[in-house]
Amino acid sequence: MNQPELVEQLQRGEASAFRKLVDEWQDMVYNTVVSIVQDPDDADDITQEVFVQVYQSVSSFKGESKFSTWLYRIALSKALDHEKKKRRKKRFGFVQSLFGGHEEEQLHPVDFDHPGVQLEKKEKAAVLFNALKQLPEKQRIAFTLHKLEGQGYQEIAEIMHTTLYAVESLMGRAKANLKKILDDYYHKNLADH
Repeated sequence: MNQPELVEQLQRGEASAFRKLVDEWQDMVYNTVVSIVQDPDDADDITQEVFVQVYQSVSSFKGESKFSTWLYRIALSKALDHEKKKRRKKRFGFVQSLFGGHEEEQLHPVDFDHPGVQLEKKEKAAVLFNALKQLPEKQRIAFTLHKLEGQGYQEIAEIMHTTLYAVESLMGRAKANLKKILDDYYHKNLADH
């Protein structure tokens, strides 16, 4: 089924169209979200939130961009909102611990598994995902969309509401920053052994 037809069916409130939407796009949404939040349980919850948002706001979709671009924007927005809430919660937990409050919960799982990573590459992937977490937000989004989701620079520019030049610049800085983070990590680990 083509996207305009699916959108029209969704806008008419057809339940079968919503099932088709979820079947067709849930893996893409989940993989994008889990690449940002790096927690499978949170990614499941956020993926559900994304589809609820799509269902509630599909009537406002005007077709000015591709449906997939609109869906990526919602997924990234939900994932980044979750990250911001988590950081606030972490800061609040730290303040509580200063004043004898509850123990701060661990917010970043040690063993994060991305569904697209083969078993023998899990350790290297965990190092990469940890390095990704250290990138500035826009660099992390551009890198995730390009390298993990296979999006071209033009599509990324549309998703991020920016220019092709800005995406190229973000990717260049992301690669340079990742190289430095990973070089530092491996030099430190080699020195420790």
